[in-house]
Amino acid sequence: MPEFNAPLRDMRFVLNELFDAAALWQRLPALAERMDADTADAILEEAAKVTAGLLAPLNRSGDEEGVHWQDGKVSTPKGFRQAYATYIEGGWVGLSGNPDFGGMGSPKMLAVLFEEMLYAANSSFALYSALSSGACLAIDAHASEDLKARFLPAMYEGRWAGSMCLTEAHAGTDLGLIRTRAEPQADGSYRITGSKIFITGGEQDLTENIIHLVLAKLPDAPAGPKGISLFLVPKMQVNDDGSLGAANAVGCGSVEHKMGIKASATCVMNFDGATGWLIGESNRGLAAMFTMMNYERLSIGIQGLGCAEVSYQNARTYARERLQSRSASGPVAKDKIADPIIVHGDVRRMLLTMKAMTEGGRAFACYVAQQLDLAKFTADPEERLRAESLVALLTPVAKAFFTDIGLETCVHGQQIFGGHGYIREWGQEQLVRDVRIAQIYEGTNGIQALDLLGRKVLGNGGAALGIFAEEIREYAQGSASPYAGQLLAALERLVDLSLWLRQQAVTEPNIVSSSCVEYLHFFGYVSYAYLWARMAGLAEEKIADDVPFYSAKRATAAFFYARLLPRIDSLEACVRGGSGSLYALDAEQF
Repeated sequence: MPEFNAPLRDMRFVLNELFDAAALWQRLPALAERMDADTADAILEEAAKVTAGLLAPLNRSGDEEGVHWQDGKVSTPKGFRQAYATYIEGGWVGLSGNPDFGGMGSPKMLAVLFEEMLYAANSSFALYSALSSGACLAIDAHASEDLKARFLPAMYEGRWAGSMCLTEAHAGTDLGLIRTRAEPQADGSYRITGSKIFITGGEQDLTENIIHLVLAKLPDAPAGPKGISLFLVPKMQVNDDGSLGAANAVGCGSVEHKMGIKASATCVMNFDGATGWLIGESNRGLAAMFTMMNYERLSIGIQGLGCAEVSYQNARTYARERLQSRSASGPVAKDKIADPIIVHGDVRRMLLTMKAMTEGGRAFACYVAQQLDLAKFTADPEERLRAESLVALLTPVAKAFFTDIGLETCVHGQQIFGGHGYIREWGQEQLVRDVRIAQIYEGTNGIQALDLLGRKVLGNGGAALGIFAEEIREYAQGSASPYAGQLLAALERLVDLSLWLRQQAVTEPNIVSSSCVEYLHFFGYVSYAYLWARMAGLAEEKIADDVPFYSAKRATAAFFYARLLPRIDSLEACVRGGSGSLYALDAEQF
């Protein structure tokens, strides 16, 4: 059975040494009064205990049992209800929520590390609270004060959950096609009618109420995305005093039978004239929902990172213990019948790829979270605008690159186990199945890539890219890191490729959609290169303080630059190959 232990040493390195988070928090008044290094460390310690001791043991059994649907009701697997009750006692749902309504108000830099632990321990369980956290964020940002006061406290407490109801059978990426309608009522409420599919946590037995955020169209709405409004629709009506009233006209028609995340309820939800309330302005629902969607995109990216981490931990243990053949340079374990497979070059290639990309991803997640904290808490308008630009630019990279690499990493872990990696009880095959969905939901990775290149790079003339590039350029030009030169060269290639694409798109309209995935990966490798250069520089400075840790960090950086960053060569060649070869066939010729 696979095991998980939170990588606290590396998390502390990223949070405290790479980013000096405590110093940042002290200059942001809203955080200074409730967060310091000791408090953050205590939260990480407790989170490690909760995820490893409470949630990880339910991961395999939850996968084997799955959820049960009967007569519109969903039951979660054995042990989930008890674990959830313990989980909410610790206040984990409201970790980064607004303190005015009962949240803990912790910084996002801390929350992303907790989310990684959560997804590594049990991705299915993690999704229930992740959707609640995202729904709370959207309500807090866009709902009326009355709705916030009525719904947020119980949601942060974890007694009520949240869901995100966007997709319909005929409308996935193109939400302008939705048919769910909202009819205004005399009391200011709305009657919501329609069906939604693929709704994570749309029905479950963990909480006493579920607060659905539903996209729908008003009778006089303009066509397309500009005619979408956002509504809050509770499973159970809520009285003025906060107590639960009658059941709303909301029902779960069925649950999906899926490849992975089987303990997460993925529901068909039917709204049959259900009572709901408008969130934000009418016909501006998509903008409000993007507050939740962008939160979920980073969170789902971290699902890829968490699955990669636990796959690496178990593959590393297996590679140290499994005896097969002898080292090419001569016997290593001379007292045993064979050497552990970690002596073999190909196994080391896979393990180091897993280690380098997971540790690089952890640093990148914390970097994006740092920008989110600045965007939310800084009093400096210029600093806020800069941080918001970086968040917009980097969110699609985090979602897509984390999850694409997460699948690659989990497959490496399965491969290291050989035939045992294909067998259920070792856990690697479940990780491959569980992580696969992360490339699909919350906007497929192709859509993320199109968003990055089409909107965030070409759409604004490269302004946000320029901010990010200038930061990297300043670091590389003034750094003593052994990789500063390689980093600068890779960055300039990214900038040049972006300019070439902007010029090419004028006469080749298909170039953006044809090359955006390779472009996003190029962007991801350069982003990791920036953080690996910084981590290697720190390792050089501090190696005497902790030789095993910092020497490993230094060696992993060397592997990244020697064996992984060169992937940008083929990615650039693919992009510059243009779109012509993709459109040489007629549809009938496929």
